[in-house]
Amino acid sequence: MAYRKLGINMSQRKALLRNIVTSLLKHGRIETTEARAKEMNSLAEKMITLGKRGDLAARRQAMEFLLDETVVKELFDNIAPKYADRQGGYTRIVRTGFRRGDAAQMVLVELVD
Repeated sequence: MAYRKLGINMSQRKALLRNIVTSLLKHGRIETTEARAKEMNSLAEKMITLGKRGDLAARRQAMEFLLDETVVKELFDNIAPKYADRQGGYTRIVRTGFRRGDAAQMVLVELVD
């Protein structure tokens, strides 16, 4: 299987992942379930790689995916230059425990300093 379905249809899954990646880049860290974190990890890495490219086409691709224009500006101006000499591995996933309602594994996803 190429990806995790997360129990929702394709359009809802795409919207969920776009929201999670936007929130991660906006706040620097988020708490979510392990399955969602593993699925959004590659998308966040791709957005930071676009920021490292820094050209107009990359900025337009990021604008197409991310939901907030200020997050795109922050990505290209502040976040991506921090990782200029790093070849991937921009995010870290730390397990925090289990959710009380359904015992889902919760994780903290944060950008590596």
